[in-house]
Amino acid sequence: MKVWQCLTIVGLSMGFTLAEAQETSAPEQQEQQQEATPEQAPPAAEPANDAQDAKQQQQAQQPPPEPEPRQDWTPEALFEHVTEQARQLADKPYKAPQSPLPESVANLGYNDYRNIRFRQENALWRGERLFEVQFFHPGFLYDQPIDIHVLKDGRVEELRFDPNMFRYGDGTASVHDALANIDPAKLGFAGFRLHYPLNTPDYKDEFVVFLGASYFRMVGRGQNYGMSARGLAVDTATPDGEEFPSFRAYWLVRPEPNATQMTLFALLDSPSVTGAYRFVVHAGNNVVMDVEARLFARNNVGKLGVAPLTSMFLHGENSVGDWDDFRPEVHDSDGLLMHTSGDQWIRRPLSNPPALSVTQLRDEGPRGFGLMQRDRDFEHYLDAQADYHQRPSFWVDPVEGDWGKGGLELVEIPTESEIHDNIVAYWVPDTPLRAGESRRYVYRLSTHGEPLAEHRLGRVVRTRSGWGATAGESDSPGPDALRQFVVGFKGGALAGLHPTQPVQATLNTSTGKITDVKVFKLPDGKTWRASFKLAPQDGQLADMQLRLMLRGEALTETWSYIWNPDAL
Repeated sequence: MKVWQCLTIVGLSMGFTLAEAQETSAPEQQEQQQEATPEQAPPAAEPANDAQDAKQQQQAQQPPPEPEPRQDWTPEALFEHVTEQARQLADKPYKAPQSPLPESVANLGYNDYRNIRFRQENALWRGERLFEVQFFHPGFLYDQPIDIHVLKDGRVEELRFDPNMFRYGDGTASVHDALANIDPAKLGFAGFRLHYPLNTPDYKDEFVVFLGASYFRMVGRGQNYGMSARGLAVDTATPDGEEFPSFRAYWLVRPEPNATQMTLFALLDSPSVTGAYRFVVHAGNNVVMDVEARLFARNNVGKLGVAPLTSMFLHGENSVGDWDDFRPEVHDSDGLLMHTSGDQWIRRPLSNPPALSVTQLRDEGPRGFGLMQRDRDFEHYLDAQADYHQRPSFWVDPVEGDWGKGGLELVEIPTESEIHDNIVAYWVPDTPLRAGESRRYVYRLSTHGEPLAEHRLGRVVRTRSGWGATAGESDSPGPDALRQFVVGFKGGALAGLHPTQPVQATLNTSTGKITDVKVFKLPDGKTWRASFKLAPQDGQLADMQLRLMLRGEALTETWSYIWNPDAL
């Protein structure tokens, strides 16, 4: 039942940089203008009035007036237009954008940047619709402004940056002065956020943010920001370094006054690939985002990461070693979950590894995958400020497109601080994307605070491990020391099973030897425990899979775990 293929890369230098943005033009600015040619007057039989003739010639040589901006744009026509922009952009050499910001603005520190706040009274559609849009100031990490347009009544209008839309707090007055003398047409916003009366009817909560490269975040009702999603991942965890595609421009479609969903389009660009994206945002208990990505390869893409998710895992219940931290667990997500084409559910607890770890779960046409925050007990975190127990899970449901054969890749990067996102997951198709080719992916991305409704099997709720020696043994644990694992399962049919039922564990490992396998029901009457011991083999990684069975039928999802002796 081995499903994971593990590859650990040691010594690879990982860097995080935000890709840069470049200006694009609104559709109305790309209307082709016809060149005017002087009219050729027929030869005159008699001398003409010199003044009148000169006037006529001057009028004939003048170009016709610029055409009126197109006034019949529909959302579908606009998306096709953005798609054509992406296609044409891929046919041209990549042009790295140059920041138009003064040095004092581009190099803003974190605290100064936070002191620049958008004035809520300047929000787009303020008081007109359930949705409102607020904008982010350029600067700090976001020194490549983006273009933002609005589709309204069939017309596309560009939103111009204006320093007066922001409130400049302590130490940032010079930023306003530095931007005052720059042509607004050369500037732009860093990003934007959507607001909606999500939790109460009297307050419009921020619940979706697009900011930095192709990153975006979202939260549902009663949730706090945690992990992020991206438009695309390129060459993640490769020796040559990762490429970060960026959304260069956005088009916001004005929703109806009482609409509960909103559509927006985005143009993606990078040295290797361009793309047109459609996002349909559904506000609700769990925020749902329908995503369509149309990709065009400018160059050969080494590794294409589709529907990438980014999170953080510092330490948790399965961590080994000592953390000088009053909080038992610190993470935005605690596990990777996959629903395979064969209707198997696989759970992989996350870790903060001693070295870069890259693993893949193979499949063809996956039914779904995500990074989950399954543990919702505050007592397991004890962080009253970060509220890790309220961080959302993100789930990807593939709908259409070129998913095919490939692997769900999980990247775990060593970190010593919770400020660094060190977990990435995405789908990698086996078929490479070559220069001149195109791809289309359609999927539904959703936030969750509760278990997935379609997952009806027992779920992994606990993973713990420790030295497997018998009490009283004096040998200290080492890389090859016996290791004991304790895995808890809960949900599905487990609670209704009598403790005497012959529940068995199906368990295997890629290396080492497994002994002392036990399965029993815990006193809480709901949880079943599987415990076993692993004797590692020559310090090698052990790729293990475990699930509970009753008379040949699966009771639980598959627990998939990689033990790295170097973690000690």
